[in-house]
Amino acid sequence: LLQSGLHSWLAGVKALLLNVSRAVTRDVLITFSPTAGPSRLNTTEKGKAGKIHLPREIFRSLSNQTVRVVVTVLNIQQLGMFKEINQTAQVLDNTVVGITVGESSVSGLQEPVQLTFPHGQLPPGVTPRCVFWDPSKGLAGGWRSSGCVTQPGDKGTVCSCDHLTFFTLLLNPALDDSTAKALMAVATTGCGVAMAFSIFTMAFCIFIRCRFRFEETVRTNLGLHVNLVGSLFLLNLAFLLNSGLSGRSHPRACGVLGGLTHYCLLCCFTWMALEGCQLYLLFVKVLGTYIHHYLAKLCLVGWGFPVLVVGVAGVIGSYGEYSIQTMDHQVIARLCWITSKHLLVHYITNCGYFGLIFLFNMAVFGVVTQKSCSLQGAGAVQGYRQPWKVALVAAGLFCLLGATWALAFLTYGISSTVVLYVFTVLNSLQGIFIFIWLVVLYYPKTKETTGSLSYIIRHDKTTTASQ
Repeated sequence: LLQSGLHSWLAGVKALLLNVSRAVTRDVLITFSPTAGPSRLNTTEKGKAGKIHLPREIFRSLSNQTVRVVVTVLNIQQLGMFKEINQTAQVLDNTVVGITVGESSVSGLQEPVQLTFPHGQLPPGVTPRCVFWDPSKGLAGGWRSSGCVTQPGDKGTVCSCDHLTFFTLLLNPALDDSTAKALMAVATTGCGVAMAFSIFTMAFCIFIRCRFRFEETVRTNLGLHVNLVGSLFLLNLAFLLNSGLSGRSHPRACGVLGGLTHYCLLCCFTWMALEGCQLYLLFVKVLGTYIHHYLAKLCLVGWGFPVLVVGVAGVIGSYGEYSIQTMDHQVIARLCWITSKHLLVHYITNCGYFGLIFLFNMAVFGVVTQKSCSLQGAGAVQGYRQPWKVALVAAGLFCLLGATWALAFLTYGISSTVVLYVFTVLNSLQGIFIFIWLVVLYYPKTKETTGSLSYIIRHDKTTTASQ
């Protein structure tokens, strides 16, 4: 056993020993490779191997003596070392590089040590992170990134660290198999519940519109809410169809389903933007002019504009099967969506489009909150003196304007799993939140006019006119 373990160690270790004196006048450059081991960098190096840049600062503090620089390249797949408990990230090429200078530890460098780990195009949903091995972490040691800066590139990742130890590049997948299945189960359950509450919400809005058919402001607001909730209903339905039929449908049918899902998502974003525009007109442009067939024109924009975007994306063949894979290329989820070859369409039409809507809606939310607080302080609104109602109405507006969708921008990196769970739960339950908000906001109107949104708007109009 000892002999086999020694052979395994020698097979996995490739080291370079350099004798360097204090008279070093330039930085030390070394290359390393998992197959060929480390070597001194020469002018014929083509850049396929990794590089180590040792700054002169390391050697300035040495006395007039010759020290030994040891660079060790380890294949941890053969050695079975440097594996922390419940590690989900993968070590690039199973390679760990150790660097020591002399017999003393080196830390707190002003000019960092730079290690370049070469690699090709990384799979989608993978985040590289420079780490070092900390034997004091946990019970058996683990990877840490403090003191290291990660600089990803197309052909490699540069790790700049302020100390010397054992380094590697961790590849953190956004999802693993168990997380993907759990998220799909949560999303499917939440979408089913949200569809039921969406139906309740639309029925409630239609009932309120019939009760107050002569108040144009209330009817317009409720009409907007009905369309937004309707788009959420269609999006949840498209997602359920997508999760149930993807991987078993014809490529053309999958393309149609991907386009339908994209269309429903864009409709949700557009109606969120129209909700923000309506709030801006009511609370900021309180003396706006009358627009003939206002709601019909909003419907033309809310349901028509996404048709143009999806039509253009469909013409260039953007829709089809999209697979989510682990680092070992194991497929953990299949969706009918925008294909990996056309991810630019996703970044522009989804990320960029929603980013602009989010910034506008949050600005409107700030203005509306400020005006509502000022009216509360002036005693103009009698129905919402209870703090819990004020908080609930503010949270409802926050949800109505699509703020929970902004969590999608945080679903990258090592903490993405927790954010993905929060994002999935909140957005699958968005229909429930809107239903509760509408009941609290509009149901008192059936008994009392004061305290309603229309009353706030009418009071604000009167105050502005008098000023």
